[in-house]
Amino acid sequence: MATRFLPSAAAPAAVLLTLVLPLFTACAGGGGTGEGDGESDGGGSQGGGGGSGSFPVSYKILAANDLGMHCVDKDFSVFSMLPPFNVVNAQVVRTDTSGRPALLEDGAVTLRYSATADADGSTNSESVGKTNFWQYAKQLYGADLSPGEGLKGLYMPAEAPDPARTAFEWNGGAGLYKAEGVPILPVDDAGRINRFPLMRVSAIDNANGTTVAHLDVVLPVSEETTCSDCHITGATAARANGIAWSSATDLEIQSRENILLLHDSRTGTSLMASRPVLCAGCHYSAALDLAGTGPAGAQVGLPTMSAAMHAYHRDKMVDPSGVTFADDWVRQGGVPPSPDRQSCYLCHPGRDTRCLRGAMTDTVSCQNCHGRMGAVGGIASLAPGGSIDGNNDGRPRRPWVDLPRCQSCHTGDAVSHLTLADASLMSTDGFRTLLAFDPADPAASPRRAAGSRFAENSGQLFRFSKGHAGIACEGCHNSTHAIWPNSSAGDNDNVAPRQLQGHAGTLVECSACHGAGTLPMSLGGPHGMHPVADSRWTGGGHESLAERDRQACAACHGADFRGSPLSRTAAARQWSNSRTVAAGVEVGCYDCHNGPGG
Repeated sequence: MATRFLPSAAAPAAVLLTLVLPLFTACAGGGGTGEGDGESDGGGSQGGGGGSGSFPVSYKILAANDLGMHCVDKDFSVFSMLPPFNVVNAQVVRTDTSGRPALLEDGAVTLRYSATADADGSTNSESVGKTNFWQYAKQLYGADLSPGEGLKGLYMPAEAPDPARTAFEWNGGAGLYKAEGVPILPVDDAGRINRFPLMRVSAIDNANGTTVAHLDVVLPVSEETTCSDCHITGATAARANGIAWSSATDLEIQSRENILLLHDSRTGTSLMASRPVLCAGCHYSAALDLAGTGPAGAQVGLPTMSAAMHAYHRDKMVDPSGVTFADDWVRQGGVPPSPDRQSCYLCHPGRDTRCLRGAMTDTVSCQNCHGRMGAVGGIASLAPGGSIDGNNDGRPRRPWVDLPRCQSCHTGDAVSHLTLADASLMSTDGFRTLLAFDPADPAASPRRAAGSRFAENSGQLFRFSKGHAGIACEGCHNSTHAIWPNSSAGDNDNVAPRQLQGHAGTLVECSACHGAGTLPMSLGGPHGMHPVADSRWTGGGHESLAERDRQACAACHGADFRGSPLSRTAAARQWSNSRTVAAGVEVGCYDCHNGPGG
């Protein structure tokens, strides 16, 4: 059994700090408790103790969808942009009898996924009969698939011919288990639309075949990636003279046929005669380049799929009355436009699908992180430092690669951070930005932070980065676009953190993995955190550290030591027999003392 131990009481603080890699992505604007990962309240609801004695061996699965939303074509008979293809990444932590957690690697356990019902009774266990993908998969993707089989050989649980077809694979390069290409669709087994279905991930101990843990995670999927608003016959983009527009009764098929007719008319292609057409056959899409080889064949020299869509349509997003849809960022105090008035949401993931549904939902729009449509389409060259790895500076952004970063807005802590000259682009707390780039930059080149406290791994996006002893950032924060906590308490996205730590929000309870009372009284946790929910800390363990290095406390508790969003309690805390602190309180020295010197 290969393991990698997480920090424990046996590890000196200096070693602990070297293991703390950045993985913080909280709400840029102070909404909700999405910053619970940075809280420094240290309440004792999980108990303290001296860390002696024996603990029961336990397992925890940390898992999340990789993107926060996967889109799939509603119809495949005309053309295809995206197949049914969902990805879940997972890691398993085993805590031994000393309370010491270790990250398990290949060979220790087998992970499988299965269908499970959500609170509304919605279960999604099969995909055959919910789509015409398998009728056209060979023509579109060159894949000779059995009904129900995904492009990477995985099946939905009820249709899998054997357990191996619902099993995760160990990815040594990424250091985690992956279920890549689950062919899930946004229709449950009762025929109801559910774009956030739950799937149960179970860990089976390879030594004895017993199931040792499970976690229910969302496999988000939307079929709303549609062009019908503008491309149905008679609409804005399908009423010009000289083209025999489609008369198909199905409006989705009608709009798709009209797109091919328009493409043929303007570029001299013969796509209508070649149906079904794979758009990425000519316009390179990194989302479909599973081998990562780059443009090839007919794709060479043509715009990428992103450029063909975003750059081309940047000045065409208008409603039937000629009013332009919103394509701008939200400033402090502003409210994101409704989905039916946003240029991004008009096409993907759709009006009813909430792609951006996590902690940032009420504060920012797509453009706050990605820039306007033209920037997404690469109409301008990236500024120095704008590309994720530094290899594409001075060139148009690479779709799916040169993307926004956590550090672009979370530039530092409560006392050391970037302050923009335009106060309307700062969050109300004054230390997080609301814009991930320079507003004067037409390429929307993602900003690099001077400090690394909340930065991703060097040259890596959030979804590929790891932090605390090799734990994936998404394992504690959830998927991109769905950062915990999600806006509605009943959201399926909130199920997993409740199972892991007893409440919604970023994983912050040390006891989720560590035995109670086994951690040192240090700042050796993720992002320099001290132990959370440990009565030894609130019972006096914090005082000697505060006396030695008051500025270390100010990083989260604020320069005035009255608290900040980084010291906000993620759950109600019982500090003593007579003192309970509610969830969401920004804890500071004045809550118990007469200031930091009291």
